[in-house]
Amino acid sequence: MDSKHPEVKFGKTGVLIINLGTPDSTSWWDIRKYLKEFLSDRRVIEVNPLIWQVILNLFILTFRPSKTAHAYKQIWRKDSNESPLLYFTKEQSSKLNKIIGHENIIVDFAMRYGNPSIRSKLTNLKEKGCENIIVLPLYPQYAAATTATVCDEVYRSLMRMRWQPSLQIIPHYESEPLYIEALIKSIEKKIKEISWKPDLIISSYHGIPKSYFDKGDPYHCYCHKTTRLMKEKFSKIEIQTTFQSRFGPQEWLTPYTDKTLEKLPGEGIENLLVICPGFASDCVETLEEINIQGRESFMEKGGKNFDFIPCLNDSSDHIKLFEKLISKYL
Repeated sequence: MDSKHPEVKFGKTGVLIINLGTPDSTSWWDIRKYLKEFLSDRRVIEVNPLIWQVILNLFILTFRPSKTAHAYKQIWRKDSNESPLLYFTKEQSSKLNKIIGHENIIVDFAMRYGNPSIRSKLTNLKEKGCENIIVLPLYPQYAAATTATVCDEVYRSLMRMRWQPSLQIIPHYESEPLYIEALIKSIEKKIKEISWKPDLIISSYHGIPKSYFDKGDPYHCYCHKTTRLMKEKFSKIEIQTTFQSRFGPQEWLTPYTDKTLEKLPGEGIENLLVICPGFASDCVETLEEINIQGRESFMEKGGKNFDFIPCLNDSSDHIKLFEKLISKYL
């Protein structure tokens, strides 16, 4: 055997948890770079790519970065100079590593858009000797624009490897009992913390264009399934499903969260809790869109009390859920 053959590490398993992504900073340029990658994904924007690239580069990437930067600046973590999503995903990875990680199991994290990239982390795990890689997309409810695009990028990254590891991707977990239990516990914890009784709980999920649903995307059904399972375990207060974060002029899944928040006070709902079960970590969509903009809209229309139930983030219940999801693949 050639003594100059490079050392090949082997025998390890890598666990990679993958979240949506985040800009590197709140600067206009970093926001633009992040938006360009995100909005260039054909799973996210199902429009003729030639037409879309003109719209994206001439209009959206000229005006939207300033608005998005303003939103990020309101929720950016000053203690660690990073987005909440990055902070909590790192914490999830670290805490999970302490539970299941050892000499032959390495736990790490990546982002679908932005840094750290899926490709860089898969390469790093392979170089550390991971012959088996387990991927957990941090999206409880499957959608082509979320879970599937993570899979796409994982596959593309593996295609560039001469010596590929084996791969297992953990599917959606919208009805996993530990997930539902963790959500219910987070609701009950918040209710104990406040001094008023909620009239209603809004369960707000990220939306997708209705045309995606019409083409067969199951996301809408999975969201309603999660809410139904929550309601079966928690019947003290009504829980209503809505969809947030719509983008562009086309119709998205309804009812819209923002429009619902505006009309509820007129219907006698003055005390409101909002939970976002589709997000594994608090981010600009939960902290700015819901807890700042949504709160303001509800209160301006006559609401009396509003509170936001944090995402499961790096809570012990969430880490326990991840451990359960991953353990069957180890």
